[in-house]
Amino acid sequence: MPKTKQFTISVQNQPGAVLEVVRALGNAKVNILSLLGTAQGTVGTVHLIAEDPRRAKKALDDAKLGYQETEAEQYELPNKPGALAQTLEKLAAKGVNLKTIHATAAKGGKKAVVVYTAEAGATAAAATA
Repeated sequence: MPKTKQFTISVQNQPGAVLEVVRALGNAKVNILSLLGTAQGTVGTVHLIAEDPRRAKKALDDAKLGYQETEAEQYELPNKPGALAQTLEKLAAKGVNLKTIHATAAKGGKKAVVVYTAEAGATAAAATA
C-alpha cells in the first residue's frame, strides 16, 4: 500500500478560502490527487493529498499557509458495492483507529481510491495486506 502525506489546512469559512489553498498549489504546478473540505461555524478544514508532497509543502510554506502534515495510506480497491466495507473490516480487525478517511471513484470506473490516516502507532499497512 503506498504511503503518502496528507496536508491539513485550517481556513476561515468564507468565500475564496479553499481557492487560496488550491491556487498556491496550482501556481507551483502541484497536482492535487484528493481534497476534502469541511466547515463548521466560522472555520473550515481542508485535507489534501498532492502528487508530489515535497513540492506541496514548499508551495504551502511559500504562500505562508499553516498546515499539519500527517502520514497517510492510499489504497486502490475495486469500484463495486462492499469493497470499502471489506477494506475497513480488515483495518478494524487489526485495531486500526482511523482519524480521517476520504474515498472516490469515477462513475463507471473499475477502481476506487481510499486515503486514510490512522492513530499513531497503528499498523495500517499490515492490516490490508
